[in-house]
Amino acid sequence: MARRFRGESRHKVDSKGRVSIPALFRRVLQAGDPDWTEGLRPQMVIVYGDHRRKFLECYTIEAINEVDEKIDAMPRGSIERRMLERLMHGQSYPTEVDEDGRLVLPQKLREKIGLEKEAFFIASGDTFQVWKPETYEAEELARTEAWLDDLPDDFDPLSLLDAGGRE
Repeated sequence: MARRFRGESRHKVDSKGRVSIPALFRRVLQAGDPDWTEGLRPQMVIVYGDHRRKFLECYTIEAINEVDEKIDAMPRGSIERRMLERLMHGQSYPTEVDEDGRLVLPQKLREKIGLEKEAFFIASGDTFQVWKPETYEAEELARTEAWLDDLPDDFDPLSLLDAGGRE
């Protein structure tokens, strides 16, 4: 099983769009790049997606290859395949971690999510997301808290793992 991203953190973004990637995330990027060896820069893909997406989703090479294989298995010429190719291939940016463990975010990507002086990183399994901190707090964090508030006080979210009789 591939290593997973875990945790969240805030990091300063400089005027050139450089932002430090959390150290634990860098290790997962290295493990998820089949061509990475000591001394090389780990490769990754940032999917910025459509107008509704207010964050950048960062994939290891292994994770994006898995998505690509699933897209390739769809019927050629289908609207669903074309749309996924556009969203996942066309609206993405292949890049690498620089020698100082930073991600260099182009102006276009920073503008898309309104990123200025600080970035919020949050793990999402085999990907991680980069948000403008205020957007994350106002939308995603608020959505999670509202979801939890609608549940009974003694509800254990881990019980969802057993839902539906899956084995």
